[in-house]
Amino acid sequence: MVSADQIRTAVGIIGNAISFVLFLSPMPTFFRICKNKSVEHFSVVPYVATLLNCMLWVLYGLPFVKPNSTLIITINGAGIVIELIYIFIYLLYSDGSRRIKALLLLITDITFIAVVAAIVLSVFKSHERRILIVGILCIIFCIMMYASPLSIMKRVIRTKSVEYMPLYLSIAYFFNGLCWTTYSLIHLDVNLTIPNAIGLLFAIAQLLLHAIYNKSTKRQSNEGKSEVTLSEVNITN
Repeated sequence: MVSADQIRTAVGIIGNAISFVLFLSPMPTFFRICKNKSVEHFSVVPYVATLLNCMLWVLYGLPFVKPNSTLIITINGAGIVIELIYIFIYLLYSDGSRRIKALLLLITDITFIAVVAAIVLSVFKSHERRILIVGILCIIFCIMMYASPLSIMKRVIRTKSVEYMPLYLSIAYFFNGLCWTTYSLIHLDVNLTIPNAIGLLFAIAQLLLHAIYNKSTKRQSNEGKSEVTLSEVNITN
């Protein structure tokens, strides 16, 4: 008979595979940035927030905090590498003020995680206390990661255009939240359940915005193309 732990491990492995693919979902955005050599109106905040989230979960899954959490470490370790690549590309193609902001956010991330690790290791001696402290931080910053596109969502509502809120990224957030919420419920881990369930709700909200404003975005895009064509004709004449 298959045990709950075996089922949870299997779901975790599937979750790792899905999450790895989902971490790669912003790649079209960065291909666009590289092609245009400009970050345009894309924000670095979601990627910096995701980086901090991944670093906290790696800390959470380490043996001296929560033993036997290999699946959490592997996927979030991969996430750290991927997010650093995204941020490097953003730094490469952003202008002065945006580059400075992105760099300061990156330094803040690294400094914060170093301070947290030092405090947890030196002050709290039991696994239970370390799990509690790091777990609370994971909940807070995981929710922030999911909520970080709120400024973009506000822009979507104001402009009635989802151009700068990529659908594939919203889908990534949705499946990531769904997968890890399911994983955490099989063998209850509140520190995983709370942020991922909330993240799932944020992702649903983004998908609803796509459903509402997708047609108006296409219409604005077509109007823009018409304007370009007209201007070209005028220049020719």
